[in-house]
Amino acid sequence: MADSEDIFLRAKHRTFSGLTEDAESKWTGPFFFIQAADPQLGLMKAWKEGDCEGGGDEWAEEVELIRRAVEAVNQLRPRPRFMVLCGDLVHAMPDTPFREGQERDLKKALKETDPSIPLVFVSGNHDLGNTPTPRTHEQFCSAWGNDYFSFWVGGVLCLVLNSQLFHDASACPQLKEAQETWLEEQLSRASSSAEPKPKHVLVFQHIPLYLKTPDEEDDYFNLKREVRQSLLERFKRAGVKAVFSGHYHRNAGGLHDGLDMVVSSAIGCQLGDDAHGLRVVLVTDEAIVHRYVSLEQLSVGGADRDLQELLQG
Repeated sequence: MADSEDIFLRAKHRTFSGLTEDAESKWTGPFFFIQAADPQLGLMKAWKEGDCEGGGDEWAEEVELIRRAVEAVNQLRPRPRFMVLCGDLVHAMPDTPFREGQERDLKKALKETDPSIPLVFVSGNHDLGNTPTPRTHEQFCSAWGNDYFSFWVGGVLCLVLNSQLFHDASACPQLKEAQETWLEEQLSRASSSAEPKPKHVLVFQHIPLYLKTPDEEDDYFNLKREVRQSLLERFKRAGVKAVFSGHYHRNAGGLHDGLDMVVSSAIGCQLGDDAHGLRVVLVTDEAIVHRYVSLEQLSVGGADRDLQELLQG
């Protein structure tokens, strides 16, 4: 992009500059992309100190992890069609100390991404607040672009959703209603016979529908069962092949009734036994195949080997 700041604001008018239906609605053969989640600048120190509410005054560790990830992704050949960050970009909640500095340093690190790799941003609970308001919503959109939108890549329709509006929209009901109306239009069109017909439909959101099974108990890390079941039914009717999320800071998910719920661990703070990493996602004519790769593997070319294995089946 001519202006480097534009890489953070390509999601506008409910689509994504350069990855539009007109330009990308035809299937052109297999490709891959990178999914990342929870860089969450500031959480690593806050978690170590046991002060996740008020801590997070240092984030050099996360910045270094992001730089390593960007450097490794830039070296991939062929290049990924895009890289999507599935929320909790920073740890500081809206209108709290450290927010501005965390966003500034995250953008500085991400600016090193090769310009040929579009960056797609998904909103998380720390980006909008656990109970979003019109003000926090506007703050996010001003910094990172639309909170929900669609884009096309090589004949595949991708839907980016604001999962916080599924979680708690009590302070912004009109925003929830607007996303619901838009989402229903997108899903209805995807399931219709209208052209262009997507090869696959993928969804990206921060909070997982579920961690292991669709009927699991409600938890901080999943969507409430009533909301979850409704979305699952709608997604399946529309032919959604996979839902990619973060939030859990561990790898989880599972395939149920043809829909793959993919929960990826974090670039940043780990809450389980996984390594800091990214997910390599291969899109073929018939399937969506993916593998989580540690940053250590990425730095020594492990992602290239994994990609070749995925390509070979």
